[in-house]
Amino acid sequence: MFQNPSEDEIRALLQSVKRIAVVGLSPRADRPSHRVAAALQRFGYDIVPVRPALSEVLGQPAYARLEQVPGAIDLVDVFRNPDEVDAIVDDCIRLRLPAIWLQDGVINPAAAERARAAGMFVVMDRCTYRDYMALCI
Repeated sequence: MFQNPSEDEIRALLQSVKRIAVVGLSPRADRPSHRVAAALQRFGYDIVPVRPALSEVLGQPAYARLEQVPGAIDLVDVFRNPDEVDAIVDDCIRLRLPAIWLQDGVINPAAAERARAAGMFVVMDRCTYRDYMALCI
């Protein structure tokens, strides 16, 4: 059964990452992905939108797929349906990315376990914004 890392481990992750690829980042300001990513950007994180058919979100160039993002990615923050997580985890493993965060309601224990078995830091069904506010401020 999947279990999230401890709050101390999550705090350490949030304090160490610099560049966050946000998969499913909406251009609409009323969507949770947009609100969370905008807040993370205000906190000083470099946000990289990953969403097909968009050229820019939050003033940053957008990419259709993780493999198209130039440079290092410290964390993949996922705002997609749980049934889409397997393919995202496959991409993360193939690209040897260090960490994946499945947002509130994005629950796929098998994919989370697979990512962890591949050596990734994995958080599931939690909010990066809420955890940053609770653990890092």
